[in-house]
Amino acid sequence: MRQDVEERCLAMAEHMVRTGDTVRETARAFQVSKSLAHRELTVRLRGLNPGLHRQIRALLLYHKAVRHLRGGEATRRRFLHEKAVSVENNG
Repeated sequence: MRQDVEERCLAMAEHMVRTGDTVRETARAFQVSKSLAHRELTVRLRGLNPGLHRQIRALLLYHKAVRHLRGGEATRRRFLHEKAVSVENNG
């Protein structure tokens, strides 16, 4: 069992570095919870592969720095969708 967890942790980290996915996207790809993915990428990975852990840390810091932009974009898309639905229903 421990070997499977370590392999999953390394696979998630390599996937995240390769694709640039967020923790949520990575968790969805590996069908695990966001909390588990985050814990494995921050805590467990440090002991398994310090070099890969540094890359993940840099990626996580980048995603944290731009999260306000992602949230703003999501809100903009939601309001555009609601406006389109409203026009269809009223017009």
